[in-house]
Amino acid sequence: MQIEETSLPGVLILTPRRFTDARGWFSEVWNRRTLASAGIDIDFVQDNHSYSAQAGTVRGLHFQAPPHAQAKLVRCGRGRVFDVAVDIRTGSPTYGHWVGVELSAENGRQLFIPAGFLHGFVTREPHSELLYKCSDYYSAECDGAVRFDDPDIGIDWGIDPSTAILSDKDASAPLLRDFQSPFRYEG
Repeated sequence: MQIEETSLPGVLILTPRRFTDARGWFSEVWNRRTLASAGIDIDFVQDNHSYSAQAGTVRGLHFQAPPHAQAKLVRCGRGRVFDVAVDIRTGSPTYGHWVGVELSAENGRQLFIPAGFLHGFVTREPHSELLYKCSDYYSAECDGAVRFDDPDIGIDWGIDPSTAILSDKDASAPLLRDFQSPFRYEG
């Protein structure tokens, strides 16, 4: 498995090897021992599967606060998305900075997002599916969001934000400057 660091320490791009033959391909997308040797020693407890019918669907920017903060390992099982992580750890030298990567069924890439980061994505193709592992169980009381089109974060989603297909929750999320982060940078 190829593991690449990003400009946000702890956020990693993982590209599993694919073994191809006349039938198609096989890929090992998660191996505790392999990833523990790379510093990802997490007990994932929940798998999520998200389907978006239309291109231009934005989901995010989401987080879960402590005590149910979640690290995520995200991959695209069908279609193509632009997946984003934003540092929201107060005191971090990269607070408010973002990194994005294209995840697709074709490229097989995955994005590892530690707790303390916002997560969101925009679908680039209709009928896109995201699959992700989470390090803690979903908790409605700990669920939160920040505006996907926050000008202070400045994510280039590759779409006109006014055309984004959003949930009511995401459309009414606060801006980063109006948000009190529950995460602290540990240095």
